[in-house]
Amino acid sequence: MASRIKAAMLAIVGLTGPGPAMAQDIVPAPEPDVVYTIPIRGMIEPALLYVIRRGVREAEAADARAIVFVMDTPGGTVDAAGEIVRTITGLDVPSYAFVENQAFSAGAIIALATKHIYMAPGSIIGDAMPILSTPFGGVQEMSEDLKEKSVAAVAAIIRTAAEAGGHDKELAEKMVRRELEYKVGDEVISPAGQLLTLTNVEAEREVGDPPRPLLSSGTVADLEAMLREVGLGNAAVRSLEITSAERVARFIAALAPLFLIGGLLGIYIEIKTPGFGLPGILGIISLAIFFWGHHIAGLAGMEELLIFALGALLLAAELFVLPGFGAVGLIGIALILWALLGAMIQRYPGGPWMPAWQQVQFPLLKLSLALIGTAAIGALIARLLPSSPVFRRLVLSQATRRSEGFAASEDTRSLVGRTGRALTPLRPAGTAEFGEQRIDVVTSGEYIGAGSDVRVVESHGNRIVVEAVGGGPARGV
Repeated sequence: MASRIKAAMLAIVGLTGPGPAMAQDIVPAPEPDVVYTIPIRGMIEPALLYVIRRGVREAEAADARAIVFVMDTPGGTVDAAGEIVRTITGLDVPSYAFVENQAFSAGAIIALATKHIYMAPGSIIGDAMPILSTPFGGVQEMSEDLKEKSVAAVAAIIRTAAEAGGHDKELAEKMVRRELEYKVGDEVISPAGQLLTLTNVEAEREVGDPPRPLLSSGTVADLEAMLREVGLGNAAVRSLEITSAERVARFIAALAPLFLIGGLLGIYIEIKTPGFGLPGILGIISLAIFFWGHHIAGLAGMEELLIFALGALLLAAELFVLPGFGAVGLIGIALILWALLGAMIQRYPGGPWMPAWQQVQFPLLKLSLALIGTAAIGALIARLLPSSPVFRRLVLSQATRRSEGFAASEDTRSLVGRTGRALTPLRPAGTAEFGEQRIDVVTSGEYIGAGSDVRVVESHGNRIVVEAVGGGPARGV
């Protein structure tokens, strides 16, 4: 009985009987597939590129089976879209675009770079014709030459994106050029004179022979439905979390000219006024926010901050230490401007140290607008501030003249010629007595001992100059 119990216990712990065979058959459960989602929502600008690259690196590190770009964007800058397209086309992981609501302009370009596009009910994609926008969000008219140049550049980018994603290049170019006609076989899909914009229903319709989807692989209710459609329904979904700091940094990068104007204007007012006060503090805070935002957004490094600090030190030395204004101050200003410009320039990993003109063009426009805005607001302040109630409370509005009874000090001109006696040694300053008056006096530089007779030779308010009587040697020690 005891032996049977012992044998049973050994079988349970796997030390005898069928235990070893069972241990060999145990296989660890396979880890679930990973799908990474990267949101592209709101305006597409250079700061977003840093976020997307971070998401791609995280997905590759997690050995993701697929990357899904979840899109709801009205568009953005072409340069940023072009770099995002390059990032997507360099992926070894299958890429998908899921259009939640809209993918216009730069958003359509990015979606076309992915291998598969899925759309939610009621979503729209298309209209990628370039427009000229100001850094403050307005739209400017373009000349015909500039318009044709811009359209040609965007058309080349969107054709490249479509080719990389395996989509129809002619369909993609129709989103940029309204003068073209797009048709499949004999069927006209989009006539000349209008830009191609597709709803989810229009994008998934089948065309051609053999039939194929026009653009979208299908309409799905949500991301989970899309993953089930592509056979990844059991995958573990990891979403790129955009930090609060990155959201704030994107906002700061978009409003860069305003922070530049605030910083430069505060420093300008401090240079023009004595002391150091609120304008200088606000100016430093504005520039600190500017650099912090661009650093978090992945545009500025510590080198731009160091260049700015060096330029500020040179400018301060020129203003407060060195006489006049020369080469040191000019070099300081040049370094400051270069640091501000460099902080806004989008640099590509492994790219050349000197940026290309395309990288400099938009940041240079922002900096130019900031300088013009600073000059305009500075001139306005110089004109309006003296007449403001606050300024009048701080500064005398009228000059004080002696003829009107005002004097900075007591009139002592009547002392000239009077004689008296030095109460203290004059080396050259000291005290002398004239009758019953004790007055602080000073000599022209010579020493006069205590007890010597002195005469007042000059009087300039509180500055009373005396000499030894008779011009002889001073008496006393």
